[in-house]
Amino acid sequence: MGNRLTQIATRTGDNGTTGLGNNQRVSKNSLRVHAMGEVDELNSHIGLLLCEDMPADVRDLLVEVQHQLFNLGGELSIPGFELLKVEAVAALDEALEKYNAQLPKLEEFILPAGTRGASQAHVCRTVARRAERACVALGNEEALNDTPRQYLNRLSDLMFVLARVLNRMNGGDDVYWKSARMQKDPAA
Repeated sequence: MGNRLTQIATRTGDNGTTGLGNNQRVSKNSLRVHAMGEVDELNSHIGLLLCEDMPADVRDLLVEVQHQLFNLGGELSIPGFELLKVEAVAALDEALEKYNAQLPKLEEFILPAGTRGASQAHVCRTVARRAERACVALGNEEALNDTPRQYLNRLSDLMFVLARVLNRMNGGDDVYWKSARMQKDPAA
Protein backbone atom coordinates (compact mmCIF):
# COMPACT_ATOMS: atom_id res chain seq x y z
CA MET A 1 0.00 0.00 0.00
CA GLY A 2 1.92 2.98 -1.26
CA ASN A 3 -0.78 5.57 -0.69
CA ARG A 4 -1.60 6.45 2.89
CA LEU A 5 -4.67 8.41 3.86
CA THR A 6 -3.88 12.03 4.52
CA GLN A 7 -7.46 13.25 4.27
CA ILE A 8 -10.31 11.30 5.84
CA ALA A 9 -13.32 13.32 4.64
CA THR A 10 -12.82 13.22 0.87
CA ARG A 11 -16.53 13.52 -0.04
CA THR A 12 -15.92 11.11 -2.94
CA GLY A 13 -18.42 8.69 -1.40
CA ASP A 14 -21.27 11.18 -1.25
CA ASN A 15 -22.77 9.62 -4.37
CA GLY A 16 -23.08 6.17 -2.75
CA THR A 17 -19.86 4.69 -4.11
CA THR A 18 -16.55 3.86 -2.50
CA GLY A 19 -13.08 3.21 -3.85
CA LEU A 20 -11.45 -0.20 -3.70
CA GLY A 21 -7.73 -0.74 -3.32
CA ASN A 22 -7.37 -1.10 -7.09
CA ASN A 23 -8.93 2.38 -7.63
CA GLN A 24 -12.19 0.86 -8.89
CA ARG A 25 -15.35 2.59 -7.62
CA VAL A 26 -18.23 0.36 -6.52
CA SER A 27 -21.57 0.82 -4.81
CA LYS A 28 -21.40 0.99 -1.04
CA ASN A 29 -24.11 -1.67 -1.19
CA SER A 30 -21.99 -4.17 -3.15
CA LEU A 31 -21.32 -7.63 -1.74
CA ARG A 32 -17.61 -6.81 -1.56
CA VAL A 33 -18.20 -3.68 0.52
CA HIS A 34 -20.59 -5.59 2.79
CA ALA A 35 -17.92 -8.26 3.38
CA MET A 36 -15.30 -5.59 4.08
CA GLY A 37 -17.65 -3.90 6.54
CA GLU A 38 -18.40 -7.13 8.39
CA VAL A 39 -14.68 -7.85 8.79
CA ASP A 40 -14.10 -4.28 9.99
CA GLU A 41 -16.91 -4.62 12.55
CA LEU A 42 -15.45 -7.92 13.75
CA ASN A 43 -12.05 -6.32 14.19
CA SER A 44 -13.65 -3.49 16.18
CA HIS A 45 -15.44 -5.96 18.46
CA ILE A 46 -12.16 -7.78 19.08
CA GLY A 47 -10.65 -4.42 19.97
CA LEU A 48 -13.42 -3.97 22.53
CA LEU A 49 -12.79 -7.49 23.88
CA LEU A 50 -9.12 -6.55 24.34
CA CYS A 51 -10.24 -3.92 26.88
CA GLU A 52 -11.14 -6.78 29.23
CA ASP A 53 -8.88 -8.62 31.64
CA MET A 54 -7.53 -11.84 30.11
CA PRO A 55 -4.49 -14.10 30.15
CA ALA A 56 -1.48 -12.65 28.31
CA ASP A 57 -1.37 -15.49 25.78
CA VAL A 58 -5.03 -14.93 24.86
CA ARG A 59 -4.36 -11.20 24.51
CA ASP A 60 -1.36 -11.86 22.23
CA LEU A 61 -3.46 -14.23 20.12
CA LEU A 62 -6.26 -11.68 19.72
CA VAL A 63 -3.82 -8.91 18.76
CA GLU A 64 -2.45 -11.20 16.04
CA VAL A 65 -6.02 -11.95 14.93
CA GLN A 66 -6.62 -8.21 14.56
CA HIS A 67 -3.61 -7.94 12.24
CA GLN A 68 -4.81 -10.91 10.20
CA LEU A 69 -8.31 -9.41 9.95
CA PHE A 70 -6.70 -6.25 8.59
CA ASN A 71 -4.98 -8.45 5.99
CA LEU A 72 -8.32 -10.07 5.21
CA GLY A 73 -9.95 -6.66 4.79
CA GLY A 74 -7.12 -5.58 2.52
CA GLU A 75 -7.55 -8.70 0.43
CA LEU A 76 -11.27 -8.04 0.11
CA SER A 77 -10.58 -4.46 -0.94
CA ILE A 78 -8.42 -5.51 -3.89
CA PRO A 79 -10.18 -8.04 -6.15
CA GLY A 80 -7.85 -10.89 -7.12
CA PHE A 81 -5.22 -10.01 -4.49
CA GLU A 82 -4.00 -12.32 -1.71
CA LEU A 83 -2.93 -10.95 1.67
CA LEU A 84 -4.29 -13.53 4.11
CA LYS A 85 -2.10 -16.63 4.00
CA VAL A 86 -3.05 -20.25 4.73
CA GLU A 87 -0.58 -20.12 7.63
CA ALA A 88 -3.00 -17.78 9.39
CA VAL A 89 -5.70 -20.48 9.25
CA ALA A 90 -3.19 -23.04 10.56
CA ALA A 91 -2.37 -20.72 13.48
CA LEU A 92 -6.06 -20.61 14.40
CA ASP A 93 -6.23 -24.41 14.20
CA GLU A 94 -3.29 -24.64 16.63
CA ALA A 95 -4.91 -22.14 19.01
CA LEU A 96 -8.21 -24.03 18.85
CA GLU A 97 -6.48 -27.27 19.76
CA LYS A 98 -4.52 -25.65 22.59
CA TYR A 99 -7.41 -23.87 24.29
CA ASN A 100 -10.05 -26.52 23.68
CA ALA A 101 -7.82 -29.15 25.30
CA GLN A 102 -8.00 -27.15 28.56
CA LEU A 103 -11.81 -27.23 28.68
CA PRO A 104 -14.22 -29.85 29.96
CA LYS A 105 -16.34 -31.65 27.39
CA LEU A 106 -19.64 -29.91 26.71
CA GLU A 107 -22.65 -31.85 27.98
CA GLU A 108 -25.25 -29.29 26.94
CA PHE A 109 -25.55 -26.13 24.90
CA ILE A 110 -24.29 -22.99 26.56
CA LEU A 111 -25.73 -19.50 26.47
CA PRO A 112 -23.70 -16.54 25.20
CA ALA A 113 -23.27 -15.23 28.73
CA GLY A 114 -21.08 -15.26 31.80
CA THR A 115 -18.39 -12.68 32.34
CA ARG A 116 -18.32 -9.49 30.32
CA GLY A 117 -15.21 -10.72 28.48
CA ALA A 118 -16.81 -14.07 27.64
CA SER A 119 -19.99 -12.35 26.50
CA GLN A 120 -17.98 -10.04 24.24
CA ALA A 121 -16.15 -13.08 22.83
CA HIS A 122 -19.58 -14.50 21.95
CA VAL A 123 -20.43 -11.24 20.17
CA CYS A 124 -17.17 -11.64 18.22
CA ARG A 125 -18.19 -15.22 17.39
CA THR A 126 -21.52 -14.15 15.93
CA VAL A 127 -20.02 -11.25 13.98
CA ALA A 128 -17.39 -13.64 12.60
CA ARG A 129 -20.18 -15.90 11.36
CA ARG A 130 -21.89 -12.92 9.71
CA ALA A 131 -18.60 -11.92 8.08
CA GLU A 132 -18.17 -15.51 6.89
CA ARG A 133 -21.66 -15.46 5.34
CA ALA A 134 -20.81 -12.18 3.61
CA CYS A 135 -17.65 -13.74 2.15
CA VAL A 136 -19.61 -16.78 1.01
CA ALA A 137 -22.13 -14.49 -0.73
CA LEU A 138 -19.30 -12.54 -2.37
CA GLY A 139 -17.57 -15.77 -3.42
CA ASN A 140 -20.80 -16.95 -5.06
CA GLU A 141 -20.76 -13.87 -7.31
CA GLU A 142 -17.05 -13.07 -7.78
CA ALA A 143 -13.75 -14.91 -7.61
CA LEU A 144 -12.54 -15.05 -4.01
CA ASN A 145 -9.74 -17.05 -2.43
CA ASP A 146 -10.75 -19.81 0.01
CA THR A 147 -8.59 -18.51 2.85
CA PRO A 148 -10.83 -15.59 3.96
CA ARG A 149 -13.83 -17.89 4.34
CA GLN A 150 -11.79 -20.57 6.10
CA TYR A 151 -10.20 -18.02 8.44
CA LEU A 152 -13.55 -16.59 9.50
CA ASN A 153 -15.00 -20.07 10.01
CA ARG A 154 -12.08 -21.05 12.24
CA LEU A 155 -12.11 -17.71 14.05
CA SER A 156 -15.77 -18.11 14.98
CA ASP A 157 -14.98 -21.52 16.48
CA LEU A 158 -12.01 -20.05 18.33
CA MET A 159 -14.11 -17.21 19.77
CA PHE A 160 -16.55 -19.81 21.18
CA VAL A 161 -13.67 -21.64 22.83
CA LEU A 162 -12.12 -18.40 24.13
CA ALA A 163 -15.49 -17.38 25.62
CA ARG A 164 -15.37 -20.61 27.62
CA VAL A 165 -11.76 -19.92 28.63
CA LEU A 166 -12.65 -16.39 29.75
CA ASN A 167 -15.62 -17.65 31.77
CA ARG A 168 -13.25 -19.94 33.69
CA MET A 169 -10.50 -17.37 34.16
CA ASN A 170 -11.41 -16.57 37.78
CA GLY A 171 -13.06 -19.84 38.72
CA GLY A 172 -16.31 -19.30 36.80
CA ASP A 173 -18.09 -21.64 34.45
CA ASP A 174 -20.24 -21.68 31.33
CA VAL A 175 -23.88 -20.64 31.55
CA TYR A 176 -25.79 -23.74 30.50
CA TRP A 177 -29.06 -23.75 28.59
CA LYS A 178 -31.85 -25.17 30.71
CA SER A 179 -33.36 -27.37 28.04
CA ALA A 180 -36.71 -29.04 28.54
CA ARG A 181 -35.06 -32.40 27.86
CA MET A 182 -32.51 -31.93 30.64
CA GLN A 183 -35.18 -30.74 33.09
CA LYS A 184 -37.32 -33.84 32.40
CA ASP A 185 -34.43 -36.32 32.48
CA PRO A 186 -31.33 -34.98 34.28
CA ALA A 187 -29.53 -38.26 33.56
CA ALA A 188 -29.85 -37.71 29.79
